[in-house]
Amino acid sequence: MSKILKIAFQGEPGANSHIAISEAYPTAEAMPCPTFEDALAAISSGEADLGMIPIENSVAGRVADIHHLLPGSGLYIIGEWFLPIRHQLMALKGTKLADIKTVESHVHALGQCRRIIRQLGVRPIVAGDTAGSARDVSQRGDKSVAAIASRLAADIYGLDILAEDIEDEAHNTTRFVVLAREPQWAEQNSGPLVTSFVFRVRNLPAALYKALGGFATNGVNMTKLESYMVDGNFFATQFYADVDGHPEDKGLAFALEELKFFSRELRIVGVYPAHPFRATFSERLES
Repeated sequence: MSKILKIAFQGEPGANSHIAISEAYPTAEAMPCPTFEDALAAISSGEADLGMIPIENSVAGRVADIHHLLPGSGLYIIGEWFLPIRHQLMALKGTKLADIKTVESHVHALGQCRRIIRQLGVRPIVAGDTAGSARDVSQRGDKSVAAIASRLAADIYGLDILAEDIEDEAHNTTRFVVLAREPQWAEQNSGPLVTSFVFRVRNLPAALYKALGGFATNGVNMTKLESYMVDGNFFATQFYADVDGHPEDKGLAFALEELKFFSRELRIVGVYPAHPFRATFSERLES
């Protein structure tokens, strides 16, 4: 009998991370964790086999502070998943839209549903996560309070959906990364690949410009570059980056070698298959 995969996520049952797990790993057991730190700790300790962590959203930008947590966790990215986000307005059974005075959800969900919040004239209240707000509404028994969460959360907590798909932008999509204790590099030439790494440049004039120059001269496409402070130090900046390709590809190998020369630290945190959703990316060309 094969072992059931256990995958940690931050949030309550019914969260979007839970949905991502059910789509990417239909037979896995989803393991809810109160915080991102708790989810990463569960993977590191072996309590969970993998983790499904949101990293960015097409509307809200950076979702989790995974760029700061990942380097210190010792974990590796082994995959990614893109999930279209569909928010539902929900409340206790029998509630009408006119009954609602406040709506609760994660800060990003509230920000992604500003239009209906303004239309209803209700007061938004920030909660820890979307599914947790649905659970709180179900337990409180107050028809003046609504939640913004997933359809799965409404089913789990027995709430009525008063308005469907209320997100302001139809393209609202969250990218998740799948984390593991050990690196699992995808094979070179096995299809479109993503390489993720973190680095710190040397304290030299134009160090970042010089460090990244090798990606341009070697024709490597960098799809993501994020910076963040280390230990609250304004002068110690670490970067997280995603690029297309495999580290053993000629162009990327040369680019990483040049980056290494100008960097104090460089660590590859994952080489994994690009999700098919990336094929839908397109830039709006200016005429």
